[in-house]
Amino acid sequence: MERLWHKIYGTRIPAEIDRHRYASVAHLFEEAVEQHAESPAFVGLGGELSYREVERLSRQFAAYLQTELGIKKGDRIALMSPNILAFPVAMFGVIRAGAVQVNVNPLYSATELAHQLRDADVDAVIVFAGATQTLAEAMKSAPVRHVIVVEPGDLGQAPVPSPAVSAELPPFLRFADAVARGEALAFRRVELGGQDLVFLQYTGGTTGISKGAALSHGNLIANIVQFKAATPELFDGGGDIVITALPLYHIFALMVNCLSFFSVGARNVLVANPRDLDGLVACCEQYPFTVITGVNTLFAGLLAHPRFQQLDFSSLRFAFGGGSAILKATSDKWHALTGKHIKEGYGMSETSPIVTLNPLHMAAFSGTVGIPLPSTEVSLRDEAGEEVALGASGELCVRGPQVMRGYWRREQDNAAIFWPDGFLRTGDIAVADADGFIKIVDRLKDMVLVSGFNVYPNEIEAAVASCPGVRESACIGIPDEKTGEAVQLFVVREPGSALSEAQVREHCRARLAAYKQPKYVEFVLDLPKSAVGKTLRRLLRSQSTVAQVR
Repeated sequence: MERLWHKIYGTRIPAEIDRHRYASVAHLFEEAVEQHAESPAFVGLGGELSYREVERLSRQFAAYLQTELGIKKGDRIALMSPNILAFPVAMFGVIRAGAVQVNVNPLYSATELAHQLRDADVDAVIVFAGATQTLAEAMKSAPVRHVIVVEPGDLGQAPVPSPAVSAELPPFLRFADAVARGEALAFRRVELGGQDLVFLQYTGGTTGISKGAALSHGNLIANIVQFKAATPELFDGGGDIVITALPLYHIFALMVNCLSFFSVGARNVLVANPRDLDGLVACCEQYPFTVITGVNTLFAGLLAHPRFQQLDFSSLRFAFGGGSAILKATSDKWHALTGKHIKEGYGMSETSPIVTLNPLHMAAFSGTVGIPLPSTEVSLRDEAGEEVALGASGELCVRGPQVMRGYWRREQDNAAIFWPDGFLRTGDIAVADADGFIKIVDRLKDMVLVSGFNVYPNEIEAAVASCPGVRESACIGIPDEKTGEAVQLFVVREPGSALSEAQVREHCRARLAAYKQPKYVEFVLDLPKSAVGKTLRRLLRSQSTVAQVR
């Protein structure tokens, strides 16, 4: 694509970054705490921690890991926790000890957790008290040498009720005690470079069982510097207050909210349970936030909350969306309320995560995921690996310093996911315009083939989103004797709506070609979602009543 997007950069955005700005994530951390020692760093259940306190507590925890547990450079430590104060302290302690953090969803099943523990050869687990029963079950088939339990009020200044620790859990140490014991121990600074691993970020990837994206210090540093270079307006003011409702074990919030904003002295407001909209809105009321990140469902939920509609948004500078498509209807409503459009980007665990982003100086909602970040190459390719013509759809392929070295111990998968010239195959179908703006059409595996025509669920869901009475929707392809596949649409009504199937069909007829229109419409109370709010179409396929009948 010959970097068409460089003309959009103008003089605001550099074409290339200094990927060696920091030697490692630990180096970034050290510089940030030195520059912003007295500033508030994290707000969470139980209180607040300054940059100086995060440095001291993480150093003590690192010393405990090194001395008491014998953790060495490259050892894997799983962190299984929601957004509480213990998370960033534990994470920076793990990183400073030279270990590799394995990010784990605390809502995982025992089976999912056991696979991850075995696959990563985890030496120690830092686990939220509420997830200890799951860990106890997982350890029956995936034993771990050390268990450290974190509680919601750890490191805070006020007591917070905690879930009980499972009686089936093997001997463990409480996180607060580990940090306290580290005060008397010597911390040994570990030399870390760009090639050393920092995270194993588990993902389903494009196909198959969950795999660990092996992300290096160099990958994360590159993406942080790329993000900051692509958004000069974002980091020129200082004093930002960031609402962190997306879980930190997800790479989007981890890189953007936590690491990038930590590097400039921002205050992160950690939201332990984003599904508790009342609690999330209370955080927004208490702190005059300047930046918020989310997925479409989170933004839509906030927009529907009466108290959120009454907030003063004069301090809001930017809202960033990712993880799943931001619908134009959602961004338009957000703009009407706050005066700002949601800036959508694209990324994946394998790319640390950001690949593209809408430039901040362009005010309008583009309906795309933006343009590639500096030092990033993209190529849209067909199944043979040939680049498609401009304007045609093809698989989005990426090459750049933020791209992982590969999946952890999966050489066969790595051979399949990279083209010989080093471009990563994302598994997403995209189109590009003459300025290099990328529009994600859909996932390869989610595309529906109706009578030989490609039908993309994202397009249908975007059309249905503007139908009065629709809160959200999702569609899948199901087998059909006449057309090969047919579209089945699932619709969640707005509260109090009497929306009918006939009204949905009429709305679709006015906006979609005949072959794209849903053959089946089913109203449901809610849609299955991942921890970060992505609709899980694979679960809809397995639950589809029409598919079961057929």
